[in-house]
Parts: sequence; structure tokens; C-alpha cells
Amino acid sequence: MIDILNIAIALLTIGFGAFGFLAPRYTAAALDLVPGESTMGLSEMRASVGGLFVALGLFAILSGAPMAYAMIGVAYTGAAAGRLISIFLDKPPFKKALLYFAFEAGPAIYLLLANL
Repeated sequence: MIDILNIAIALLTIGFGAFGFLAPRYTAAALDLVPGESTMGLSEMRASVGGLFVALGLFAILSGAPMAYAMIGVAYTGAAAGRLISIFLDKPPFKKALLYFAFEAGPAIYLLLANL
């Protein structure tokens, strides 16, 4: 069962990353980020929101190593921590930020508990 959930979360991670990697304008709009005069923001979306998560998910699936899945959990923990701090300091739209937090914290908790 752990293997199935690990792979499912890794595939979900790849899917989320693929949006950032292949469709940075769509991803930016979904995250309420509007590209300005520079296209550097799109580059950042492809790199940090896209390629990073695609690579993490692919490596975990291809290696099958529990530590690789735990590392995805560490990445989601960092994202969830940043999101939580932002909720208090930046006051983003609360429901949307809370939903994104749940999508980050849930996999983080599972992946760390199941794979460490």
C-alpha cells in the first residue's frame, strides 16, 4: 500500500510540476502571479514550480528508494512552511492559500512518516 501511495503522490507531483514546466503562464495565473515586463518570472515558474517537481517525482519513481520519496516530503514541507508563514504575514486570499497549504502539508506528512 505504501508503494502505491508513494507512486501516486510522485505522479501528482510530476503532474503539478508539468503545469509549471510546460504551461508557466497558466500556472502563474492560477497562482495569482501576473507576468510583467520581464519574462524572468516565466523562467522561474518553469524551473522552481515545474522542472524541480518533475525531476523529484521522476527520480523517486525510477529509483524506488524510500529516501527519494521522503525527499519529496521534505520539499513539500518547505512549501507548506512557506505557505503557512505567508498566510499570517502576507494575507493572501485565505481559502485559496489554505487549500494550497493542504495540498502541500498532506503529502509532506504522509511521505515523511511512511518513508523515514
